[in-house]
Amino acid sequence: MPSNRTIVYGSNWTVPNLLTIIRIFITPAFVVAFFGEDFLLALILFVVAGITDGLDGFLARVLKQRSRLGAMIDPLADKFLLLTAFVCLGIQEWIPFWLIVIVISRDMIIIGGLFVLHIFGVNVKNKINPTIDSKLNTLLQIILLLTAMTGYTFEAPFFMGLAPILAYLVGFLTIFSGIRYVLLGFSFIQAKTNEEG
Repeated sequence: MPSNRTIVYGSNWTVPNLLTIIRIFITPAFVVAFFGEDFLLALILFVVAGITDGLDGFLARVLKQRSRLGAMIDPLADKFLLLTAFVCLGIQEWIPFWLIVIVISRDMIIIGGLFVLHIFGVNVKNKINPTIDSKLNTLLQIILLLTAMTGYTFEAPFFMGLAPILAYLVGFLTIFSGIRYVLLGFSFIQAKTNEEG
């Protein structure tokens, strides 16, 4: 008879997946709070969502509750939250509009690139992993959002002044990591072409 741990492992009904689903539902609550001008609540919800993000990955490893569903919805939940927060803060003019265009364009280009690779028959499942610059970019995006929300929520001059500097750093890293992924995609297509040739 299998143990409880064996039954849980591989199941979609796990604690990490539950935390990810909670994070997905936090995102629309964040939007409602933000545009209701309850900026403190919006900030708290964003922080809570960030905590669940770190916690679900930790628990998945410790409890050995990794699942195929979790591998799919966790990054989607992260992107959903980050892109939503960028749009909200951009509409409020807490971060520059050009940065929102860059961030969203990069993600759309990557998604389109994955589709193109699929058409060329490239199996990217085990080939594409987040690069160091991409991970750093995501971290800086989170720091930027937290800095801007903290600065304008509490009218803190230091954070309000730091946000534009972080915006330029995020913009640069977003473009840089986007170019890296595009070049990587072309290398996969070239390798596939050489194999068939």
